[in-house]
Amino acid sequence: MNVRNIILILLLAFTCRAQADTLDYHQFGLLGIQDSGRRKPVDTFARETLLRISGSPAYTGSDGRVWTAPDFLLSVLFDTHDWRKEPLILIPYHPLADRLGAATTLPSLIQQAQQLTSQQKEVPRELKEAESLATRMESFGHLLDNSGFAIVPPPPTATSDRWAVPTPENDAYDQAGYKVAMDELSQMAQAYNASNGFDFSVHAARLRKALRDLNPAAYPTDSMLQLEYTYNHLRAFMWAVIIYGVAFVVLLIANASKGKAKVLTVCGLVLAVAGVLTQATGIAMRCIIAGRPPVTNMFESVVWVSFGIMLFAFIFLLRYRALTYLLAALPVSLTCLLLVQQLPVAMPEAIDPLVPVLRSNYWLTIHVLTITLSYAAFALAMGFGHIVLFRFIRNPLNASEDATLHFWLYRILQLGVILLATGTILGGVWANYSWGRFWGWDPKETWALIALLCYIFVLHGRVVGWWDQFGLALASVVCFCAVVMTWYGVNFVLGKGLHSYGFGIGGEKYVAGLICADLAYVAVAAIRYRKAAPLLAAMELEEEEDPEDEIARV
Repeated sequence: MNVRNIILILLLAFTCRAQADTLDYHQFGLLGIQDSGRRKPVDTFARETLLRISGSPAYTGSDGRVWTAPDFLLSVLFDTHDWRKEPLILIPYHPLADRLGAATTLPSLIQQAQQLTSQQKEVPRELKEAESLATRMESFGHLLDNSGFAIVPPPPTATSDRWAVPTPENDAYDQAGYKVAMDELSQMAQAYNASNGFDFSVHAARLRKALRDLNPAAYPTDSMLQLEYTYNHLRAFMWAVIIYGVAFVVLLIANASKGKAKVLTVCGLVLAVAGVLTQATGIAMRCIIAGRPPVTNMFESVVWVSFGIMLFAFIFLLRYRALTYLLAALPVSLTCLLLVQQLPVAMPEAIDPLVPVLRSNYWLTIHVLTITLSYAAFALAMGFGHIVLFRFIRNPLNASEDATLHFWLYRILQLGVILLATGTILGGVWANYSWGRFWGWDPKETWALIALLCYIFVLHGRVVGWWDQFGLALASVVCFCAVVMTWYGVNFVLGKGLHSYGFGIGGEKYVAGLICADLAYVAVAAIRYRKAAPLLAAMELEEEEDPEDEIARV
């Protein structure tokens, strides 16, 4: 036997071994399951459960093995690993971990939180985190006792739509059909334990068919299961991050060349369009899966605002032929998508059923979409304001003369004010429809009004001449803090009011860090502008034409 044949045999043996050790979880992931009031693929259930428990979409065990979400789920269900000895459950709040380590019991903390809630008092962050930890432990417990693996649809004659966990026998179903399903489940488990990828996929597909035959009307269609599975693995928003990042770098280089690199400009525009289409694909798939607009939790609203920023940027780009809009929009939209990627615990991607107050697609669409689009307009104005402030930092004299740039910023702020005012009024109408009153000074309502008044004050002050172009640019950045408080602060910091369906915890350090960095940037620009103020005043005295007339003509 020559060397060539030996190498071929070794390669064949290695390939067979790799195939034997690797399982394809596609067919298993397409099984239907009922969880948190929604029917979904097992692939989604595994991902959401592992992320909720460990804070990561994959888990590295104490032995160094990396467990994917489906592998983790199957291992727990079939008891192939001692998961009780793994440091699996996430405790992101270090003061809580220290307190639990000091012999304080978790039930006592939860009891304190419940007492404060019943007395309508403020619940400290530590107690909120304790409740979240209890939820993670409960989810893990449901996996360990198999009570969370509800893959058996209700029988056709059942009065409840509650799914059941698989058991050896169940008299509520046709015994022959139920036995077929349980046999397929058993053979799938054997194939998993034996690392037999072919048999595992075959029996997973047969199990799905057998379970659907128990009640075809209650079981999700293959097309819907496949759509959500594709959404999970497509990772459209992550790809949008990459495309937006490359597009921003290309357009930045093109802009620095001052029009000489037209090929780069075209490439940057094509990449930006590709990023928008990729993000739109992810949003559209999510809408079809959920059957509603994508703005019912913080993850969805951040993704939607990111998309709105790019949408407005292209609208203004087509209207004014100004590449500056994309240069302002791309980093802001990119930051939004990076936040949801880096904070999966604070902003979980899970698609949950709507709370009763939101179960009106009409009001949900016209009010929430309008409000969040106003956030997108103000975020674009904030990004645009950074560009204007940078011009003042670099050369205050040249920046003050660019009336067109300030006019474009003014237009974005006008759009944001119109959308926020409309959304606030529509919110009052919806509140009257849902809660029986138009306005109740709820924290969410109050901060929406504060943000609106801030921007109205900015626009009014510019019209009557209280501040110049620099003041408008500075205000476009600083006033966005009011939007952040309305959008994030009320839900994640205050945690009070009737808008409790949007409450959450976490991410404060990231948001506070971004705000502090922004304010430092504004301070640098203000110092630079103040030093150049005497020269700017001298230039204004020499001008024969009023700058206001120039802006009006533009």
